[in-house]
Amino acid sequence: MLRWLRRVLADAPPEGFIGTLADDEHVLAAARSERGVLVATRLGLWLPEPDGARQVGWHLISKATWDQGVLTVVEAEETGHAGESTLIADLPARRFALGRPGKLPTVVRERVDASIRSKYRKELPGGAAWFVQRSVPGSSAPVLQVRPEPGTDEVIVERIARETADQLRGETP
Repeated sequence: MLRWLRRVLADAPPEGFIGTLADDEHVLAAARSERGVLVATRLGLWLPEPDGARQVGWHLISKATWDQGVLTVVEAEETGHAGESTLIADLPARRFALGRPGKLPTVVRERVDASIRSKYRKELPGGAAWFVQRSVPGSSAPVLQVRPEPGTDEVIVERIARETADQLRGETP
């Protein structure tokens, strides 16, 4: 019954999509690339992988751009924690040529932007770091992500990240 309803409401996964959506997850937009199907849902962006499909939560997409028929996605990986802060690093950009993009680029941009509650770049010894407070799909509590730029003193980044998270929770360092 649920599959039939999804098909009628046009939010069913497109043909060729090999991921498994959660029961309450529906397709917001989809497009086919040279590597497979990309699917946007309220929880994240499903990316084609050599062995299937993998969902990346909106809070783990650092950047997404649409230019001349190509969707470029920069995914972040969690590299550690500093108190309540999550330290992240960007993975290499992945590019997907979309012949018929439909509304996928717009949905991706809107979802990535909507996940960001606040952001701030702070100059630090050896470089700088981005402090980004983001919403996590399925959670009411935001997360503080800290992405140091290459060469930035990691000890200082961790100390400031820990202090910032404490301040956001209303504690004094």
